[in-house]
Amino acid sequence: MYGSIPGQHKDSSKASLAAACGIAALVVVAAVGFTAQPSTLYASTAVRPATQVVTPVLGSRNVVRAVEPVFAALTEYETASPTRNAPLTQASSWTSLVTFAAGCAFAVAGLAIHRRAAAPAPTPSPNVDADPWAMFALGGVKDLHVIPPVIGKDPENSMRRRMEAMLRKGQDHVCAAIEKSDGKAKFHADAWMREDGGGGGISKVMADGAVWEKAGVNLSVVWGSMPQAALAAATERAPEYIKQMNLKPEDKVPFFVAGLSCVMHPKNPFCPTMHFNYRMFEINGNIRWFAGGTDITPSYLDEADMQHFHGTYKKICDKYDPYFYEEFKKWADEYFLIKHRGETRGLGGIFFDDLNDRDEETLFKFAEECLMAVPEAYVPIIEKHKHDSFTPEQKRWQLIRRGRYTEFNLVYDRGTIFGLKAGGRIESILMTLPETACWEYDHHPAPGSEEERITKAFQHPRSWV
Repeated sequence: MYGSIPGQHKDSSKASLAAACGIAALVVVAAVGFTAQPSTLYASTAVRPATQVVTPVLGSRNVVRAVEPVFAALTEYETASPTRNAPLTQASSWTSLVTFAAGCAFAVAGLAIHRRAAAPAPTPSPNVDADPWAMFALGGVKDLHVIPPVIGKDPENSMRRRMEAMLRKGQDHVCAAIEKSDGKAKFHADAWMREDGGGGGISKVMADGAVWEKAGVNLSVVWGSMPQAALAAATERAPEYIKQMNLKPEDKVPFFVAGLSCVMHPKNPFCPTMHFNYRMFEINGNIRWFAGGTDITPSYLDEADMQHFHGTYKKICDKYDPYFYEEFKKWADEYFLIKHRGETRGLGGIFFDDLNDRDEETLFKFAEECLMAVPEAYVPIIEKHKHDSFTPEQKRWQLIRRGRYTEFNLVYDRGTIFGLKAGGRIESILMTLPETACWEYDHHPAPGSEEERITKAFQHPRSWV
């Protein structure tokens, strides 16, 4: 739809007045050039007051700047003239011509602006830049001075409330184990709430510990509504769910999500980075699924460590389904692929999404057991390597691998993309990034080195148990 532009009529009036002033200046300046009285007028002082008339009319000095070369020429002529300080009985022919040109310049500039202002600019089409995320922002967030005992507003025995309670228990459990292993640093906790009342979260972050450079365990419990296009960032089954809900294209999707995410970045290159995320997503009040996983990202390969880590989760998976581990391990290798590098972020673990193909209580317990097993799977590896000595070259390799970790998180990670586009709390979303990382142009590990050995493992995922 097209229409008048705000301020268009006002600008047009200004332009008309500017044109009139320019024409008037033409007449007055030309006349002055021929009728100046002795000892009262010099050529330049006859022209310059015109700028004081036109500038307030136009609201800027853009047009004045366009004709200033005329004034400059006139002034230069005056200064060079041997009669510069002599009173004029009649202005010279040169002065008359220059002053006449100045008036013409003002007139033409005013008429040009009038013509340009009168032409309406088209209003952008409603479909231009139609980003579905522009309609989806979680709104502002505010920090809280006190950690709330409960974030959600649902009944105590509801699955939503139970999921929040389980995740908070897991947050405390993991943080306690990491603090004990570090022996120096403590987690700092802060809480935040959405200003629109749609939930909030609790972030626990450790920095500059004896073992960990940075570690964070973040809880979020949020709800609201989102465009259907945004649902694709949360699940690959978005088309199926939209059809199931029988929504019109313009309808928004009510959602609720409770999740706990964690990343641990140790200082020692022989201590691997670890990540986990466990969450429950609900849409439309009646479609619910579980998602999550735990994965490990070493800079150097210790096969015994990988056997321990993967073995811990295979044992849990086998309790619930003999096919779970094989399926979820493969899913992790595929999900954590850095496509533009042709290599995985780390050496995998388990990853699952859209899990709602069986009893809800069973899936809840499966997610809970996987979360509570994080210290068992990870901390023994840290204890084994946290005092290992390392060289500057080995530290440099760790930073290069952290650069790859950062690439994946900012380019491919579903949770990071969802959080950034949804307007979530930036500090919590980017908590996953390491404090230090590096990129070296066209870097390749030396043939036969330990760095090359693990690079091949990133490029060709394999079985560990």
